[in-house]
Formats: sequence, C-alpha cells, structure tokens
Amino acid sequence: MKRTTSGSPQHLHDAEAALHDLFVRGQAGDAVAYRAFLVQLGAHLRGFLGRRLFGWPDEVEDLVQECLIAMHNQRHTYQSDQPLTAWVHAIARYKMIDLLRAKGSREALHIPLDDDLEVFADSATEASDARRDLSGLLDTLPDRHRLPIVHVKLEGLSIAEAAEKTGMSESAVKVGIHRGLKALMQKIKDAR
Repeated sequence: MKRTTSGSPQHLHDAEAALHDLFVRGQAGDAVAYRAFLVQLGAHLRGFLGRRLFGWPDEVEDLVQECLIAMHNQRHTYQSDQPLTAWVHAIARYKMIDLLRAKGSREALHIPLDDDLEVFADSATEASDARRDLSGLLDTLPDRHRLPIVHVKLEGLSIAEAAEKTGMSESAVKVGIHRGLKALMQKIKDAR
C-alpha cells in the first residue's frame, strides 16, 4: 500500500473511500461495518472539531456525540452516489455553529465552507477514543429522554414544538434533554 502524508490529497481520498464503503455497507445491514464507521468517524470528528474548538475539550466531546447521533438518525438522507465528506461536513458544521451561537461566540460567523475533506484528516485522539461503539446508543434511553433529544437537538424543533409533539410539558422536555445527554455521556465514559 502506498504510504502518504497525513492530510495529503491521496490520504484524504483514501479515508473518504474507506468510510464511504463502511457507511454504505452499514446502510445495507452490515452492523459490523456500521459500527466501524461510527468509531472511525468519531475519531476523525474529534480531530476536526478539536482543531476548531481548541480549549473546549468537553464541548468537543459533546459535539462529536451530537454529530454521530444526528448522522445515525439522518443516515437515510445520504445518497450513496454523493461524496460522504459533504454530508458529514454539513452536519458537523451545523452542530458546531449551533454550539458557538449558544455560547454567544462570534466565531460562528467565520467558519470556512470549503474544508469538507479536513473531516477525514488524521485525528489527534488516542486509540482508546476510536474504540467507542455508539451504534444504538440513543435507543438505550427511555422515551422521556430520547424523544426530547431527537426532536430538539436533532430535528431542530423548539422546546414548545417538542412539548406539543410528545405531549410533555416544556419543563419536562428540558429536563429530558439534560438528563438524556447526561446519561449518554455516562454510557460513553463507562464504555472506555
């Protein structure tokens, strides 16, 4: 196999091709391939987001998990004849801008649009981070936590809209999101 420098066009193309293959196989029902896709993509996202959110390691990890959950829930929207990088980057960028806006950061206005392939540059994280298995993680939560996360964090509904859709009170939706994200983070820490 030809060795290339991390970040080189060939390296990035190879990473894109490998992840695309795993993802498409996962969509076709290959659970092992899908699990490998999530683990490898998580490592790449940690590096990608970590370079942009330097100094916010907790936020980076939360954002990686939110991206992976969104990608899992939106996997049916991916068209296999299109570059995976564009789809992944759009979700990661949206989640990052959302975080920066929530933090009141003006950096959200200055995120470049043309660095899709950088998502697949080598991650600076340890190998143990790459072993995380996120497949089905959201499904482990009770509906009172899962549904608010899905509706508000992934679908972009307001708290009021999610409350109406689920039949929960607005405060119950907020509590569900908080407790659900906390439970997801604990499950991830326990998996280490």
